[in-house]
Amino acid sequence: MSDPFTGGERPSTGRQSEPADATAGQFRPPGFLDELTVKLGHVVGRGIDRTISSRHRFRLRQAGWEHALDADGAGWAEGTWPPRDGNSIEILIDGAEALPRMARDMAAATSHVHLTGWYLSPELQLSREEEPLVVRTLLAQLAERIDVRVLLWKGAPIPVFRPSRADVKEVQRKLTRHTNIQCAVDSCTGTSHCHHEKTIVIDDRIAYVGGIDLTIDGGDPYDTSSHRARGGIGWHDIAARIEGPAVRDVAEHFRLRWRGATRRTLDPPARPEPAGDTTVQIVRTLPAGTYRSVRKGDYSILESYLAALRSAEHLVYLENQFLWSPEVVDVLVQKLVEPPNDDFRIVVLLPARANDGADISRGQVAALIDADDGDERFLACTVYAREGPLRDIVYVHAKLGIVDDRWLTVGSANLNAHSLMHDTEMNVVSHDPELARSTRLRLWSEHLEHDIEDVSSSPAEIVDRLWRPIATEQLHRIEQGDPLTHRLVRLPGVSRRHRRVFGSLESHLYDM
Repeated sequence: MSDPFTGGERPSTGRQSEPADATAGQFRPPGFLDELTVKLGHVVGRGIDRTISSRHRFRLRQAGWEHALDADGAGWAEGTWPPRDGNSIEILIDGAEALPRMARDMAAATSHVHLTGWYLSPELQLSREEEPLVVRTLLAQLAERIDVRVLLWKGAPIPVFRPSRADVKEVQRKLTRHTNIQCAVDSCTGTSHCHHEKTIVIDDRIAYVGGIDLTIDGGDPYDTSSHRARGGIGWHDIAARIEGPAVRDVAEHFRLRWRGATRRTLDPPARPEPAGDTTVQIVRTLPAGTYRSVRKGDYSILESYLAALRSAEHLVYLENQFLWSPEVVDVLVQKLVEPPNDDFRIVVLLPARANDGADISRGQVAALIDADDGDERFLACTVYAREGPLRDIVYVHAKLGIVDDRWLTVGSANLNAHSLMHDTEMNVVSHDPELARSTRLRLWSEHLEHDIEDVSSSPAEIVDRLWRPIATEQLHRIEQGDPLTHRLVRLPGVSRRHRRVFGSLESHLYDM
């Protein structure tokens, strides 16, 4: 069962070899009735999505944030913080690159380390040497000489969901027992929502913003870009490392949340010196009414995504754990129905089966397949880990968006209502074309198993020549029971008909 308290953060551990069309082998009505049934399903599905969207619009109108839904053009969001000049930003892909870097930066801290997470595993190994560096050990050593604070979601109030409040309380005990670590827990988003951002602030000089939780709950985030099968769930994730003035905004958010959880006010963060030439904006989801100082909330992640997607002319590339949001899907549908250019393409990378077995995203993927109507502008894929004839799941936990190699976002926000409307989240946005393109090429090189030089031509050409043929062939191999010869696979279990109605209904139930 999916977890409504976390937006389905924990992945399924089941096998992922369902056929491309879940109705294969079942009786189907004659052709004209079959086509009528598919069309009716899409009409009903669109009606459900519109109803959900209307409720979201009403909520945002009450909060004074209706403009987030109507954002057009790839401008900066009208969020709490403006774009900041003078930053350096690095995109760290997969845990083997990100986790040791985080550990090195924390170990070098001279003033403080302030960390937020959805959940935390004190025993997580941040490095994999002969004597690995463990989260609790590192933080405890740091707390002997500097201020170390950890802020976690309090946990699900109903014990059948994880992490339960007892789970989080035990983590809090492990972190603080015999150490100087200060650990607070927070549940002020409401009973069915959570604090979901993943940030680290080091000396008000370095900040990490991304999708990587320092936890092994559901899977070990330490994985390499080669994603070799390791007898368990592989993990694909992304984090951004920031230096410069934007770090202060991440620190201010921690300060806000720490006061909300403890009623203690931290000193204002320092103003970092310029560290580069990149302009970035810290955007977030902060539900209205959660904090007194931000009564109207902050929905700038939603605003930023919708503006960028509407502005797309050639390419939308998304990696995400979920694709549930009817607002996001509606913009993508309109782009497919009326493509802005002949070379327009949409590529999404999703988990083969997210959310403890539920496949709600497939209903929205079916809507996009239907809108594409055979034009082959849309492609949904996943990735697997391989080792000879063996394969394992790679859980796509990244939350990344790239539009036209000119707009990029990385953070904690999934493309669902939990992340865009109800939970606390944080993303970083850049309009740096070089950063956006280089990040995309690194990711495409990883997923396509080609050198960067081989994937550097036009995105449409690479999608048509490499993405689609490779992913389609590998899906056929799964359907036939053959070993994979490549990690990239077309998303299993999806067709134009698939779960269009039930996907929309379930997403509304899980994602309220």
